[in-house]
Amino acid sequence: MKSKLIALSLVSSVLFSCKKAENQTSNAGISGESKTSEQVQKTIEELKLDYVEEGAQDIITYDEVNAAQQAWCDALVKIGKIHQEGGDYKAFAEQVLTDAYNYDHGKVFFKPTLAFGDQTFRNDKKGALAYFVGGDKDYPNDKGFALKPWVKARYDNAGDGNQGIQIYGSTAITMGNVWVTDKDGNEVMVDKTWVFKKGKDGKLRIIVHKSALPYTPTSK
Repeated sequence: MKSKLIALSLVSSVLFSCKKAENQTSNAGISGESKTSEQVQKTIEELKLDYVEEGAQDIITYDEVNAAQQAWCDALVKIGKIHQEGGDYKAFAEQVLTDAYNYDHGKVFFKPTLAFGDQTFRNDKKGALAYFVGGDKDYPNDKGFALKPWVKARYDNAGDGNQGIQIYGSTAITMGNVWVTDKDGNEVMVDKTWVFKKGKDGKLRIIVHKSALPYTPTSK
């Protein structure tokens, strides 16, 4: 009987110690989250954000979103330039897809401007690369959108200032237009929607890319 009481006492002591350690770990986590939340809340107030989800632990800034959009425009032009100069444009384009898109980290929904039929959506890197540089037998209709070449590209979000950007924490949505200009000075405008996600490394990557030519009503 005495040995049983000693055993029960030891079990109770172990359970109490484990529970105490668990509570200490939990409290430490809550403290850390509260600190992060305070930093996030400060950013939310500074940027006057309205849509951030409850409990967000990271915030994308308007500057980061604008920089990511401009980087996409610059990369498009550079792919064509490298191609014209006889460089390894395919390798550069693949690196752009690694840096600017989320293909290596998770899902990407990509609907290019000139894709159609059963190849309308390019949700893997192979399909996206084919669209930008062509040369893939599995995508025979792709001639390489980036190889025009385009000599200039710019973007503009809908509304004034940053009205065309919605920030929800570690994700941000943009809607507006992109203008691309060829070497003969011809300019084409497309409607563009992007969704960016900030990774653990702090980089913004595209998780949704929807592009389309503007609708033009048929004149009567």
